Order: sequence, then structure tokens, then C-alpha cells
Amino acid sequence: MKKRKMVSLLGVLTLSATMILSACGSSGEKDSKETSKESANKLEDKVVIYSPHGKDILGQFEKMFEEKYGIDVEWLDMGSQEVLDRIRSEKNNPQADVWWGAPSTNFEQAKGEDLLDPYEPTYSATLDEGFHEPDWYWTGTSQTPEVIMYNTKLLKKEEVPKDWDELLDPKWKDKIIIRYPLASGTMRTIFSAMIYRDFKDSGDPNTGYEWLKKLDANTKEYSANPEMMYNKVAKGEGLLSVWGMPDVAMLKEQKNYPFDFIIPASGTPVLTEGIAIVKGAPHPKAAEAFYEFVNTPEAAKILAEQHYRIPTRNDVTDLPDWIKNTEIKEMDIDWDVFESQSDVWMKYWDENIKNGDKQIKE
Repeated sequence: MKKRKMVSLLGVLTLSATMILSACGSSGEKDSKETSKESANKLEDKVVIYSPHGKDILGQFEKMFEEKYGIDVEWLDMGSQEVLDRIRSEKNNPQADVWWGAPSTNFEQAKGEDLLDPYEPTYSATLDEGFHEPDWYWTGTSQTPEVIMYNTKLLKKEEVPKDWDELLDPKWKDKIIIRYPLASGTMRTIFSAMIYRDFKDSGDPNTGYEWLKKLDANTKEYSANPEMMYNKVAKGEGLLSVWGMPDVAMLKEQKNYPFDFIIPASGTPVLTEGIAIVKGAPHPKAAEAFYEFVNTPEAAKILAEQHYRIPTRNDVTDLPDWIKNTEIKEMDIDWDVFESQSDVWMKYWDENIKNGDKQIKE
């Protein structure tokens, strides 16, 4: 089983909306910009990023990287599993340079299929065991706890399920809206975790399958993308969902969505999100520069303060109080089992459990 150090985290987030970047205006930035301009002369003229991080993060880092290096950034925003599938389809003619964002299990699958090139970053000493692939085919960038999300206008906190099994109560029938799992690394992880709870002792997924059948009965819709799911829960077409804590917190604090979350009492999977260089990347030097850029301590602080990402680097200081002073019960998971079994489990769910009428396409 892969071991890793867990950062103390979470709780009720009440970050001030006045949080601003402190790193971007540092005294050393002018000097670093000059160095970067010189270095850019040795790099390719663009870099192509595949990522599930969404337009807010991708647009922000595109602007920052282009300003620093003068290199054009092109990005494609899609679900984690969709990224993996696309890179597979492009194996003989790679189009992407960097894959930024996905559960470590997705990167392990890609490594096993010879889709990634190893790259040991300059900050490798700051990553504890478990936050990188041993031969550096990927490195962890952040940690993502999974939570139960709810509409605060329509539900009081005391009414919300406090743990995973409470989602199966018949009173939540047609009150749950879920991001379509097959395209989402986050949802694959949550569904796999529900199966793994019994599977780890019995070696049999059927108890988990029965759990997913009951959840399907309560699910109103499998939304094609996260934005569709957010909008429908915000409008009250559904009251609940399950999703990654950073996105829920960001939507609540920065975009005023009527959202909050509950951390499941029995424990929750905490994903290690990663980054990797695509094998045969058309712009390998620019890819390395982008890889390094989005994982500096300054970038980690931006992602923590503005996007609620919990860094994996152990040298990032002055992090928000919600990271430093709160804790979460992390579900004990053998991620190697997830890597080997997740596709089988999700295929069974898709073919035998899912109510196809509830799948909404774009």
C-alpha cells in the first residue's frame, strides 16, 4: 500500500474575500522575469495543456505563464478520465505537452500504458513519499478531500446527511444530482471508495454494487459536466451532490453559490492530484517550464488562497488557517487496488446499475 503524509486540513471555510496574491508582487519578481525572458529564448513557442482544473485556474495560469515567458499557452478543459482517454487516442501522434490535474490513479494507468515521460522536477526534495511516482512519471500537486455538497437555501446543516450511508435514505429520492462518473476522476474515486469499503476485507465488490444501486435509485440525474451539476443544485433541481471540497468551497466563497459541505464522519477518500509530461510531447522544454511554474511555492499559495487547493509540497509557508488548523478523517485506501480495479467496477456500474434515462448529455 502506498503511504503518504496527510496535511492537516478542512473544516468550515470562512476565508475572507479580500485574500489577494502576495507572491506575484515580490521584490525578486522583476529579476526572475528578466531571467525567464532569457530562458524563454531556448524554449518552444507554445505549450499545450490538458486539464480538468476549469477555466478559472487555467485562464489565470495561462496569463501568468505567458507574461513571464512570452510563450503561448493553449489548454483544453475536460474531465480527468476524458484526458486519459484522449491521450490514449493520440498515443501515436501526441498533441498535448502537459497533463495537469487528475487523481494519481489515472496517472498510474497512463504510466502503465507508456503514455508519460518521466521528469524529476527541481523541487523533488519537497515531496514526501506517496506524493510522487518513484521514477517521476508524475508528481502530486495538491490533495482533494471528497465531501457531501448541499444547497444551503433549501437545507439546514442539521438536515444534511452526515455520512455516506445516509445518502441512501429514501427521503433523498430524486434529490441527488451527480456528475456523470465515467468522465470524472473525482466521481470514479468516490464510487470506487464505496465499493472498496467492503472489498478490502471480502475481495468481493457486490456489497459495494448494492450500495451504488441504492444511490442510483435516489439520484435524479447524472450531469454531463460539473457546471451543469452546480447550476442544477444551485437552482434547487437537486438538493445534494458528492464532489471535491476545493470546488465546493470556491463556489461558495468566491461565486456566492448557495453551497456548503459535510465531511463524511466515517472517513473520506483524499485524492492526490498530479501533473505529468505526455510522452512524445511536441514542446518538451516548454512543458518542463510550465510543469515547474505551476508548482512553485508562490503558485501553491495562489492555488491555496484563491482556489482552495491543499499543496503537497512540504515547504509552502503561510498557508490559510483552514489548512493549518483543521483536520479530516482520511479513508485508508490502497490506491494500487483502485488503479487495478476501478475500470472494472465502473464498467459494471455503467452496464448493470446505472439508470440510463438519468444520464444527461451535453
